[in-house]
Amino acid sequence: MKKSIINANIVDVVNRRIFPGEICIVDGFIDSINETNEKYDNYIMPGFIDAHVHIESSLLIPSEFARLAVLHGTIATVSDPHEIANVCGMDGVKYMINNGKRVPFKFFFGAPSCVPATTFETAGATITPEDIKELLSDPDIKYLSEMMNFPGVLFDYPEVMEKIKIAKDLGKVIDGHSPGLRAENAKKYVNAGISTDHECYSIDEALEKISYGMKILIREGTAAKNFEALHSLLSTHPEMCMLCSDDKHPDDLVLGHINKLVKRAIEKGHDLFNVLRAATYNPIKHYKLDVGLLQINDPADFIIVKDLVNFDVESTYINGSIVAENGNTYINPVKAEIINNFSTKYKNLDDFKISAKGIEIINVINALDCELVTIKSLSPAKIEYNEIVSDLDNDILKIAIINRYEDTKPALAFVRNFGLKNGAIASSVAHDSHNIIAVGINDELIMKAVNIIIENKGGLSLVSDHFEAILPLPIAGLMSNEDGKIIAEKYQKMNLKAKSLGTKFNSPFMTLSFMGLLVIPSIKLSDKGLFDGEKFEFMNLGY
Repeated sequence: MKKSIINANIVDVVNRRIFPGEICIVDGFIDSINETNEKYDNYIMPGFIDAHVHIESSLLIPSEFARLAVLHGTIATVSDPHEIANVCGMDGVKYMINNGKRVPFKFFFGAPSCVPATTFETAGATITPEDIKELLSDPDIKYLSEMMNFPGVLFDYPEVMEKIKIAKDLGKVIDGHSPGLRAENAKKYVNAGISTDHECYSIDEALEKISYGMKILIREGTAAKNFEALHSLLSTHPEMCMLCSDDKHPDDLVLGHINKLVKRAIEKGHDLFNVLRAATYNPIKHYKLDVGLLQINDPADFIIVKDLVNFDVESTYINGSIVAENGNTYINPVKAEIINNFSTKYKNLDDFKISAKGIEIINVINALDCELVTIKSLSPAKIEYNEIVSDLDNDILKIAIINRYEDTKPALAFVRNFGLKNGAIASSVAHDSHNIIAVGINDELIMKAVNIIIENKGGLSLVSDHFEAILPLPIAGLMSNEDGKIIAEKYQKMNLKAKSLGTKFNSPFMTLSFMGLLVIPSIKLSDKGLFDGEKFEFMNLGY
């Protein structure tokens, strides 16, 4: 029998009280909790939970994500393996689950509901209703991941409704994804059984969805930042809120995780227990997670913090074992196998040319910093030698998506606001199908950036007239198997190099990765062509 005693001020989020006490842990579970008359300088409380995250977006495999997350008091994630599923299918989902099980961290993976995300792009795999049933029959799979095909729900697409029925029959929670959906459409979506949404970007939208019974995940990630718009829900509807990152790049993860959101919420004046329950109690109860809440007979999952203002984490415990202390992780690295799906061949200069025949005005994607949504605009085409080219004077650059699963011609369009004055950047992280995406000032540099990605079978690349750089991502073209802190440093250097080329975006590679996300309005690019995200149909480059 393994027994230990911990003394501190106990933060009881279940009963909403704080008291000095002693916790006795026996074989990884809380055996007893006794109130004392002692005075303590620190606090023991449940560990934080990220209520919705794509681990792949950290560019790290689950085991490396865990090694960083525990430093900030995160003990569990509700993780959607949607990204790797779009590349490698069921093998990808199983890869994430198996790697996560090799470390003392509580990953709760869902069954990806939309692989491919739409029929308007080429993915590397398909997850069928039969696959969904297999996954959801596994007790380790807690929920059906975000149902981003909300038109399929609204119009009762048979395959979509079958997946939802399977989840209901097996008693599994169904996550949502419905940016901007309002009124009767939102009501129908919720009534279909969809229980959450992390895509609200206005308080009015969030309040309306709450009125229909939906829970709102307040998201603050590397790209999408909705905390400022939605944090008031922590006071008005605390029982209907959770906190999540959705997408967290490695340099951000090194600096903090859910603990930063908790600190910000307290600084805003929200009730301590409302905030802590959104970060612990609410996701545990909603998803029925096997995570402790500092109650007798619970798994001994908790953190010790210096105070309840800054939430600086002194130590993190999972199942009674210490996994992080004073900025050091005690989770050992795991040697990971390589899994991938990459078939396209090198591209040539002609692949990136756009004939100007019959085109004078073009539809342009307006990218926005720290936003997934884009704005559609029109602009005169800049024409040279009967070809449409980038217009640097008006900050309109050529953007390309290359199918990485088949050897086909690139899809081409134009994007505003990237701000590059030289060079090109490219990535095989391109939501949701993760084809290669690139933006640059001319065809030659775009081609070079793309071919570096192809040569490495995945990664982030950057080229200019003077240098080339690559951050390889050998696992599904999405993740590295290197140490998380090393990848964070390399990624930060890539971002700085991109900014040296003129972009003002906070995270240019992250913003680029969402220019192909068709399920977020209003205009995006897939490997099959320019896409109108409001009408949900293809559109012409020329207006």
